[in-house]
Amino acid sequence: MDLLLILTYAGACVAIFKIFKIPLNKWSVPTAVLGGIAIIGALLIIMNYNHPYGKYAKEIFVNVPIVPAVKGIVVSIDAEPNVPLKKGDVLFKIDPKPYELLVARKKAQLAEAEQLVKQNEAQLSSTKGRVAKAKADRDRAKQTYGRYAKGKSSGAFSAQQIANKRQFYRASEGTLAAARAEDDRIRLIFESEINGVNTKVAQISADLASAEYDLERTVVRAPSDGIVTQVALRRGSMAVNIPLRPAMIFIPDQGRLIAGSFWQNSLSKMKSGFEAEVSLDAVPGHIFAGKVVSILPAMSEGEIQSGGNLISARQLSSNGRAIAVIELEENLDDYNLPRGVQGKVAIYSDSFAHVSVMRRVLLRMLGWINYVFPMK
Repeated sequence: MDLLLILTYAGACVAIFKIFKIPLNKWSVPTAVLGGIAIIGALLIIMNYNHPYGKYAKEIFVNVPIVPAVKGIVVSIDAEPNVPLKKGDVLFKIDPKPYELLVARKKAQLAEAEQLVKQNEAQLSSTKGRVAKAKADRDRAKQTYGRYAKGKSSGAFSAQQIANKRQFYRASEGTLAAARAEDDRIRLIFESEINGVNTKVAQISADLASAEYDLERTVVRAPSDGIVTQVALRRGSMAVNIPLRPAMIFIPDQGRLIAGSFWQNSLSKMKSGFEAEVSLDAVPGHIFAGKVVSILPAMSEGEIQSGGNLISARQLSSNGRAIAVIELEENLDDYNLPRGVQGKVAIYSDSFAHVSVMRRVLLRMLGWINYVFPMK
């Protein structure tokens, strides 16, 4: 851009010397040269500081790696590359047979657990009956032993008979205790609940829900409206649920934004809401108007993370550039441009607004050069 300004001044000087027939001597030529240095130098300083120019600008967009929730053999590819998709459209399918078998097994276990609850209920009724019977037997043995014990003084019963009745009474006490323990065990199993559901049934129900979820995820669907591109997945491939190995790359529908990099001395003249213009290499001679959406609050050159390495002086010596995000007024989809196109960008601050005309002219001249070759 500086070269264009110098060439423009040189062309203007040549035209003035030719039109007005100014002689080339030791006064006119140095005057033109020194005047050019002063004028162009002053204009460049004012223009570059107040109206920053970024020669590196590129459209930025977000993609979504499609990682299946379950692993398995791919049986079909339903999504066509670069064809618009709606949220929920099928991308590809994984062999569901192992997961169908697991769901069937969990359903059988759930039915068994529910039947076991009914059996425990029946056993609880049975143990209550055994407790009642054992208690009645204990009471009868106690009464009999008491009667024999009272007849001991009159000699109606022998010591052997009284001892037998005492042993029968103690045995009935043990039988009653065993019946009560069994009743408590069955009752604890039967009454073991969480949120009103038997714990065993609840556990298997959760396992069944998990198995059904995995079965449902064998059909991989689009997370939102968008497209898939560069689809290399084929039938028979093993799709794995590892984040480092996505099966597809999905590009959701999103606004098209341009990010431009600027020297840090331009930060004081870069603010959200400032007017901006973008010249794209893919559309020679056309200038896209827009505005600054945001200035990214961090630069990767200063990033550090917790680890076992010290900060290197080489890292500190790298030059970081400020990044501004530009939102265009026109829709790039109308120009049938792929995402990620590059170009140049200029931001116009509210200082020295009249000098911005020169920046606008120079940016358009660079856009014209794109007809021949993109120039940075």
